[in-house]
Amino acid sequence: MITAQGNKATSGKRLFFALVLTVSISLWLHPAFAAPSPELWPRWQANQPENTLAIDHSPWDIVLKKYLLTKHPSGINRFRYKAVSAADRQALKSYLERLQTVNVSSLNQNEQKAYWINLYNALTVQVILDHYPVKSIMDINISQGMFSRGPWDAKLLKIKGEEVSLNDIEHRILRPIYRDNRLHYALNCASLGCPNLQPQAYTAANLEQLLVKGATDYINHPRGVGMVDGKLQVSNIYKWFQVDFGDTEQGVIRHLLPYLDQVGKAQGAKGKLIDTVRSYNKGLRYEYDWNVNAAD
Repeated sequence: MITAQGNKATSGKRLFFALVLTVSISLWLHPAFAAPSPELWPRWQANQPENTLAIDHSPWDIVLKKYLLTKHPSGINRFRYKAVSAADRQALKSYLERLQTVNVSSLNQNEQKAYWINLYNALTVQVILDHYPVKSIMDINISQGMFSRGPWDAKLLKIKGEEVSLNDIEHRILRPIYRDNRLHYALNCASLGCPNLQPQAYTAANLEQLLVKGATDYINHPRGVGMVDGKLQVSNIYKWFQVDFGDTEQGVIRHLLPYLDQVGKAQGAKGKLIDTVRSYNKGLRYEYDWNVNAAD
């Protein structure tokens, strides 16, 4: 005999599981990207300041110059994934294999920084190539975990005996070791909402120049900063990683202003936006486009 109390318990369980299923489906269809906090992986802190050894990134440089479209009407650098030849796929694979044999700890810090940026970006391009055609990197579900989206947690590399993921490079190595918020403009996630993939490999020599260029280009493009319906709309990067940009919305605005000024002084059309951003005191609006940065 089923009692009224038993009916209530059964009904409650059904309701609970229905809610779990609904939330699960909602997360799958409309994923909220949660950025990991920077947690130092001490293994990668060691460096040798006196070492002048420069890593050869020319294979990656060649791929970028061949397949990255830098004059797209959208103002966003696009990659011609469909056009990449079998020979260049192999060259990219060999480059990534060689980087995994480098004794990273023996490099000076600028060489290390360039190494990790190039490794991240080249690996991301390879991941897209391995799954192309694909509408979004978020659809490449090779990370472990029921609700994991994208490839970022997959251990795709092995360096000095350690399995390393894209998230490890960004959140356990680059962010906590270098504490340079301009790194967010250097790492490319193969998406239209992301800062531009630069048309050349990073090196110790061009590192500072490319970091400034990446920040300036992004902040002066509508996907980075713009006014929409009277509100200041910025990239979701400034929400996900707000801790790296002053940890407040006003901190984000203070970060943006110097880069807006650099272009604003040369281009009068930017002047109004600079003035608006400088005096803005409302909440920010956030946007991001996860569509793949393909030129095809």
